[in-house]
Amino acid sequence: MKEYTTEFLRNIALVSHGGAGKTMLAEAFLHATGATTRLGKVEDGTTVSDYDEEEQRRKISLYSSVIPVEHRDHKINIIDAPGYNDFVGEMISALGVADGAIILVDAVSGIEVGTELAWRYADEFKLPRFFVINKMDRDNADFEKTYAAIEEFVRLQGKRTIKVHLPIGEKADFKGVVDIIGMKSYMGDGKTTAEIPAELKEAAEKAHFVMVEAAAEGEDELMEKYLENGSLTDEEMVRGLEDVIYAGEFVPVFCAAGAREIGPIALLNDIIDLMPSPLNAPKRVAQGKDGEEELKPEDSAPLAAYVWKTTADPFVGKMTYFRVFSGTIQADAHVWNQNKSADERMAGLHFQRGKETIPTKIVHAGDIAAVSKLSASATGDTFCDKGHPLTVKPPKYPAALYRVAVTPKTQADAAKISPTLTRLCEEDMTLSWANDPITHETVLQGMGDQHIDVALQRAQTKFQVGLNIHEPKIPYREGITRKASAQYRHKKQTGGAGQFGEVHLRIEPLPDADFEFTDELVGMNLSRSYLPPIEKGIKATMERGAFAGYPMSNVKVIVYDGKEHEVDSKPVAFEIAGREAFKLAVQDAGPVLFEPIMNVRVTVPDANMGDVMSDLNTRRGRVQGTESERGNTVVIAHVPMAEMLRYTTQIRSITGGRGYFTMEFDHYEVVPNHIAGQIIEAHKKEMEAKKEE
Repeated sequence: MKEYTTEFLRNIALVSHGGAGKTMLAEAFLHATGATTRLGKVEDGTTVSDYDEEEQRRKISLYSSVIPVEHRDHKINIIDAPGYNDFVGEMISALGVADGAIILVDAVSGIEVGTELAWRYADEFKLPRFFVINKMDRDNADFEKTYAAIEEFVRLQGKRTIKVHLPIGEKADFKGVVDIIGMKSYMGDGKTTAEIPAELKEAAEKAHFVMVEAAAEGEDELMEKYLENGSLTDEEMVRGLEDVIYAGEFVPVFCAAGAREIGPIALLNDIIDLMPSPLNAPKRVAQGKDGEEELKPEDSAPLAAYVWKTTADPFVGKMTYFRVFSGTIQADAHVWNQNKSADERMAGLHFQRGKETIPTKIVHAGDIAAVSKLSASATGDTFCDKGHPLTVKPPKYPAALYRVAVTPKTQADAAKISPTLTRLCEEDMTLSWANDPITHETVLQGMGDQHIDVALQRAQTKFQVGLNIHEPKIPYREGITRKASAQYRHKKQTGGAGQFGEVHLRIEPLPDADFEFTDELVGMNLSRSYLPPIEKGIKATMERGAFAGYPMSNVKVIVYDGKEHEVDSKPVAFEIAGREAFKLAVQDAGPVLFEPIMNVRVTVPDANMGDVMSDLNTRRGRVQGTESERGNTVVIAHVPMAEMLRYTTQIRSITGGRGYFTMEFDHYEVVPNHIAGQIIEAHKKEMEAKKEE
């Protein structure tokens, strides 16, 4: 691969709803430009982009991959991102390092949930975008109907569409595209140009007229020229279109059939002409020594390179993908990782094309490259010069709300569980794990069941660690609601020294602190030296739970009397007596279970609001209010955590995938009696089973 400097680069994210044909379009780009000798197929697992065995097994993209395409002395880094909702983190990472987005739409299905999602994230990064009506060769493909749906969708977002391609035939007769800019036809893959077919002349002229008007809006000078002459040259038209497309006012629409390889060259030409190079891309900033600095996409500028993806592989080692926002990186050079305060050497600097590596000596400003075997770096880090520290802020990822508890399959897996989960989460910003201090479970959080499933497969194949999952326990807490007192005598006489201790205590609710231990001892019945073991016994019981197996808090304990024996009294006897007296007192103190209540914000299309609200009611939710947000309603509710375990999946099915939610812990509340009874019963059974073991 030859060397490409900044102005000859394009970084384009391919995004869409799952199954719109992104991977096959990338495949067609490669084959049409001669980079591959044959066209791979998703069904056969032979595409350049889906090279991971798990992707080949599932026949969908799970990870973003970079496909550099060389055309007309330019290099276009196509980032093929997964379309399924569970892997939205990969789409966000891809858009975060792209300068433009191509949103694919299936010519039969039209605008789908994933299309809206892709648009929403492209908006967050302020990226210019194309719509491509793909799969024009499908049986029910309908260009005009799909175009009308896109036009309406874009209009609601306050922007306008513009036709750049017209299809020559459709369904099985789809043969090529008419490019309105140059007013010529591209047949097949687009290497050969032809006259516009007679039946499309009128439509093409009409589209050309609309396009000239749009281009004229780009600059005052062009507008004057257009009003004077009634037309613009092709160069002027491209210049005007660039202005309105870079600004995001207009969204051009194209058509293609990736799998049949119709239209890729025409589309690549338009990417070069109408998508910005890193020089004209949306501006990026980084945190410097003295506040924010705008990054200049120039080789001579200070280095700032952002790590947007890392993968670990037992054979290849760790692979780190980065985008250079300013400055350059030379092979074997040392760079500074600002986030980890570590020096990293760029040995094995290369461009990645699927699984193929293309070595390079230099990576220019604006380019995307990879480096192998770095020790410290992880996704979200920034490389810079040590003398000029810069940090690029990672994009915001949606919170992972699908929780599972993870246990090792074998004893050998147990030792490797923490490092493996840490490595998986380093690779994927939408995965996280933690040890729950209350339930003592290892909890893994992801975007949905497919996402978790892929992570477990990865742990098995990449790190040889077997993991089982089950529904996580809810971190309930025990508490008391009134004062109570109790006493307990512990007496054990066997041959030799015995054990003796008697404790009288009172307990009461303590609203503002977790635990308080005092005494009201008078006289000589019980010496104070036995108070620490009594407290120890009570504390241990509170940690383990006095009646349902969950930690107890907000209790004050007062020891007011007791008895001791000069020979048989030992600390351990008082530890046991304290523990048992405490348990007896709890039984009389109106014991209750508290459960975590989450503050949940559910964003749904207005049409689904009623269904979502009634569903929240069945989950013991209390709606606190609603807000409206561009055609959506945000429902705010307090819902017990126990009722939200599988909500990720359920909200998708209620809203056809359009709804999403966030939640955070709000407060603890008493569990209703009928539910608490079941939890306590389950705990008793568990304890009995343990005794029998």
